[in-house]
Amino acid sequence: MSSGQESIFSEYETDTSQTSKLLRKFKETPFVPIGFAMVVGYGLYRLKHRGDMKMSLHLIHMRVAAQGFVVGAITCGVLYSMFRDYVMKPKE
Repeated sequence: MSSGQESIFSEYETDTSQTSKLLRKFKETPFVPIGFAMVVGYGLYRLKHRGDMKMSLHLIHMRVAAQGFVVGAITCGVLYSMFRDYVMKPKE
């Protein structure tokens, strides 16, 4: 292994606990876990109140809802990034 590759991997190998890795990822991309929690919550709510709907149809609806939440999370992330870079940008 070259020295350049060792320095890249050593940064990730220092955080060996799963909790520290999860917290680091949450700090890097906070909208992904929030979106995931919203999809799971919505799915559980709809599963409880689906009535006589077939399970296959319910799963199709959940897939479409999950795709919508992903698009929404990406949009919120882009808007947040633009707000942080252009509106809250420190004056030079």
